[in-house]
Amino acid sequence: MTSLTIERAKAALRNAFVGDALAMPVHWFYNPADIYKAFPLGIEQFENAPSLHPSSIMSLHSTQQGGRANKALASQKEIVGEVILKGKRQYWGKHNVHYHHGMKAGENTLNAHCARIVLTCALKGYDESEFLNQYISFMRADEPQHPDTYAESYHRGFFANLEQGVPADKCGAVTHDTASIGAFVSVAPLAVVETAKNTALNDIKYLCRKHLYLTHPDESLASVCDYYVELIYKLIHRHDESPEDILEDIARNSAHMNLASLKAKNKSDIEVVGRMYSPACYISDAWPAVLYFAYRYADNPKKALIANTNVGGDNVHRGFVLGAILGLIHGAEITQWFSELADAKKLNLLIDSLDV
Repeated sequence: MTSLTIERAKAALRNAFVGDALAMPVHWFYNPADIYKAFPLGIEQFENAPSLHPSSIMSLHSTQQGGRANKALASQKEIVGEVILKGKRQYWGKHNVHYHHGMKAGENTLNAHCARIVLTCALKGYDESEFLNQYISFMRADEPQHPDTYAESYHRGFFANLEQGVPADKCGAVTHDTASIGAFVSVAPLAVVETAKNTALNDIKYLCRKHLYLTHPDESLASVCDYYVELIYKLIHRHDESPEDILEDIARNSAHMNLASLKAKNKSDIEVVGRMYSPACYISDAWPAVLYFAYRYADNPKKALIANTNVGGDNVHRGFVLGAILGLIHGAEITQWFSELADAKKLNLLIDSLDV
């Protein structure tokens, strides 16, 4: 492992957690005007989650499985409250409750905490069984191991299957939003660590696909995952090639995008991620959105993460995925923001072990 490779890898990991925490207060705000109502200047720094969420649909989400609530399942075991998110069931089923109710400035969301589990496993030498054991123990803990109120569809579907006796490695559930950008949050640390260890690209793709399928069994998502892994690999190992050229190539092949042409049109961010592409979680739009922000603001990571945050939608998960890319481009974390993360010390110890 060269020192430059390690610098880039560490910066990717640190900035990923920054991107998640920055967007947390306005996660799934689908009207950007609502962001500016809650925060008149938009999000420019870490903030507490506001008490009111104008576009929350937590009340429609099932607490018994992945996806939307289904009255026909009234007799089925409650996953939220009884199996995972113990003590948080009271916040579900109500209008306008924030997905990250009560979370404080600089705290990371549930998926980022799960990414830490993947990072821990990857640093020791990734083992599927070890990851599943840690993930299950973490999620089912009686004493909460994270500050979050919400669990994405994939968590609920996984534990619904597990409660029904499905083997852990087959518990990945298929719902309307399986092919979503949130899947890449746990792929990022695995791909970054394996690339830093100089594992062959095809081997990393295979490993990340296998990991992805544990929670997000979807072939179209896995195909895009291959490109995300390739992007990480090429950015870490680049020599003379510019990051913009690498991004252009990946965008052309994975999303039929011409990033240079799109940037030259000089549209506002909301015109691009809001009109051209949906700000929602679905990978068909979220992946092009990530590539757009990485390319347009390749020279300014703070601006990139702020822009991603203030268009709303699934900005938290895009932010984690985007943060990793920006760290690889610059080989430096956004120091001020990283130091303000609630778990900065724990994350530092973990990330610094990459070069031990």
